[in-house]
Amino acid sequence: MATDARLATHVWVGAYLTRLRLADIPVYVTAKGDPTAGTVMVKCATLDGRAAAYQRSYDLATGARAWMLLAEGPEAEVDATLTRQRSRDPDLWVLEVENREGRTLLDQPGLAD
Repeated sequence: MATDARLATHVWVGAYLTRLRLADIPVYVTAKGDPTAGTVMVKCATLDGRAAAYQRSYDLATGARAWMLLAEGPEAEVDATLTRQRSRDPDLWVLEVENREGRTLLDQPGLAD
């Protein structure tokens, strides 16, 4: 059975951080997980007290990987969700993007798929 080749997590994270910085979008690594196979969650704070968190999931209909909304609402509630996720999975990476328009670039080629 063939499996898809995957980038090591730290390589993907490094590329994502670079893409955000080139777009002048502030980003911070708030939790560093397993460098090889850790899961990544992206929080986007819109700097108005609200935030959204995204996780990478499989689309069961197509088998493709996609970014799905995990939580959205007051920033403190989104932070609490991420804290719970991190307590269950210490290998989890959490990246925090700050953008008033909610731009994460996760919909762009190379990041979306």
